[in-house]
Amino acid sequence: MNRGSVNELTMNLDFTENRNISIPSYFYITGLSGIPHMRYYYIFLFFVYFISLLGNSCLMFVIVMDRNLHTPKYISVFNLSLTDICESTAVIPQLLDTFLFGNQLIPYGLCMSNMFSNMLFFTVQSLTLAVLSYDRLVAISLPLRYHMIVTHSSMFFMIGASWTLALLLTMIGAIFMSRLSFCKVIVTVNSFYCDHGPIYRSACNNNFPSSVIASLFPAIILGFPVAFIIFSYTCIAVTLFRITTPQDRKRATKTCTSHLILVAIFYVPITFTYALSSFINANTRIINLSLTTVLPPMLNPIIYTFMTEEFMVSVKRLIKTRITFLQLK
Repeated sequence: MNRGSVNELTMNLDFTENRNISIPSYFYITGLSGIPHMRYYYIFLFFVYFISLLGNSCLMFVIVMDRNLHTPKYISVFNLSLTDICESTAVIPQLLDTFLFGNQLIPYGLCMSNMFSNMLFFTVQSLTLAVLSYDRLVAISLPLRYHMIVTHSSMFFMIGASWTLALLLTMIGAIFMSRLSFCKVIVTVNSFYCDHGPIYRSACNNNFPSSVIASLFPAIILGFPVAFIIFSYTCIAVTLFRITTPQDRKRATKTCTSHLILVAIFYVPITFTYALSSFINANTRIINLSLTTVLPPMLNPIIYTFMTEEFMVSVKRLIKTRITFLQLK
């Protein structure tokens, strides 16, 4: 939408007053604007979304259909695939609608829904990676007690606790965001979606609680899981050095490879993007953040398919069963 249309719409809209809180009618998303040949990037995002849906759906299907994968570990893998689909669906269709089709004016309610759904699914993704590291820690450090410690009920409890914590953090963020007052009918947001940081900084009343949330939540969502994952793999490394047989060490290392790649893909890009945010321009930062949001859900099922021997055996077994069924039919 051009500037003239935005100004005309601004003249025709009024604030919604609620308990002295001025709620804007729309948020205007400006990110990814003014970059040449951006249509190719949007086409790329569409294919990323398609592959994410297909890959994660196939991963979930195989886990459900093969009883050999009905283990505590694959409960968390299933949960990661589910949140990958939810995260991709929350981000990419809205991003394509915003920029490819020029719908950069987003109503207040839809913007808040978009913001907190992204926060919810991103939090669950991060916590699920920590749960998977706990699974690997027990499997390698305490192999004889693994089936007593990591049970179906304990895994369901950890996954349920992850969703509960994510929902709690999302509700706290939503409550404080609802108390912000804005001095404009249309608030400009320099990001690729309804980003919490640019929005709360645009408020014209006291935004201190939201600023605390903006500082505290990354420590909870990213810092604690990363610290636990580092602790887990430090313990795993110590255990591996104690293993004398090269074959056993190689087998134990191989079980961790896929998870370590998932961790690197998820945490490293976003960490570097935020760490170097003051040294890179806004468009580069926005593209980097959009890629760190959409690429992990696409790559996770690919990594688990090609780098996990146990899962490949299940895929081959299902294909063989299906072919046999068709021949008999």
